[in-house]
Amino acid sequence: MRVLIADDDPIIRLDLRQMLETLGYEVIAEAEDGLKAVALTISEKPDACLLDVKMPALDGIDAANQIAEQGFAPVVLLTAYSDQELIERAKEAGVFGYLVKPFKPSDLSPAIEVARGRFESNLALSKEISDISERLEARRSIEKAKGILMRDQKLDETEAYRRIQTQSMNARKSMKEVADAIILASEV
Repeated sequence: MRVLIADDDPIIRLDLRQMLETLGYEVIAEAEDGLKAVALTISEKPDACLLDVKMPALDGIDAANQIAEQGFAPVVLLTAYSDQELIERAKEAGVFGYLVKPFKPSDLSPAIEVARGRFESNLALSKEISDISERLEARRSIEKAKGILMRDQKLDETEAYRRIQTQSMNARKSMKEVADAIILASEV
């Protein structure tokens, strides 16, 4: 798995790199601040990001928020702070994991693996929601177009549907495209 690490302390970055490589991860990029972490996430497309919370330019939580909004990779925050305000900000930013320093090398792998798994589940769920929304929108258009054909051409529901279906096949267009064209034509 390809990992990006971001911490303003070069010694901690070196320690993290060594821990991760020992665990079998490939560290593909390192950043010393949140802005660089976001830029490197965009350009390098890591499988997971490990970000310190307290960094210059853009803190880890704000960087995590930008990374999460774009759906680039899951973020695990590494921090010496465990106060409730930071935890709440991290939850709102879409962080997938939160490790409090000092942590053991054996804490990293489960945090990264669980974060990646949850991230992939969220991606699949988002795609499914998008597909369902598109199908629902198509169904609405088809129902509206059927109603127009039934009203204007005095067809029953089955025949109206069959006309949309036939036109779809003949024009090699989706039934939604045909239905949208019928709706548009009726509005003119």
